Amino acid sequence: MQPDAGGFAYASPDIEHLMARYQQADSAASAALVQLLSPQLYRFFAGPMGSKTDAQDMLQDVWLRIHRVRHTYRPGEPVLPWVYAIARRVRVDDYRKRHRIASRETGVDVLPEPSVNKDERSCLPRFEELVAALPESQREVVTMLKVDGLSIEEIARATSSTVGAVKQKAHRAYERLRKLLEQTPMAQTARKGATQ
Repeated sequence: MQPDAGGFAYASPDIEHLMARYQQADSAASAALVQLLSPQLYRFFAGPMGSKTDAQDMLQDVWLRIHRVRHTYRPGEPVLPWVYAIARRVRVDDYRKRHRIASRETGVDVLPEPSVNKDERSCLPRFEELVAALPESQREVVTMLKVDGLSIEEIARATSSTVGAVKQKAHRAYERLRKLLEQTPMAQTARKGATQ
């Protein structure tokens, strides 16, 4: 199951129809769902983790879980919140597993990684670097909103939260991101130029 690097799967009525057919053992519908949602789910896993291998493992795990629990999907309900609730659980389980393994491993010196060529035209940090500074719950909400394109209501369902709680997390995340962006060299230079 190789995720497509590009493309973006938005929610559509076809997804609900494909899911209903998948529940009835339609293999073409399951293949279409995997092809349609895998790029979006891959980005969900790869964003906070940063490891392509871990993201691919979690992607396979989420499709196995979806296959096992496909009978729990209620036809007519939106598919994306149901899928993201499962994906979120996979990510939490993977984090716990890695944490358990890391607590039993002995640390060794790590070789320094080669420096990455940054685009000289932009002094702004990458999105992944910015959201890495956020608490997990806020990072998850911002990623679902801005990267995956889910609505506030869909995120509330996927995270078993209230709409108000999701809005509050998003607001706090935006405030923190704004402060981080104000601390970048580009923003400081712009402020100095405006005061002169």
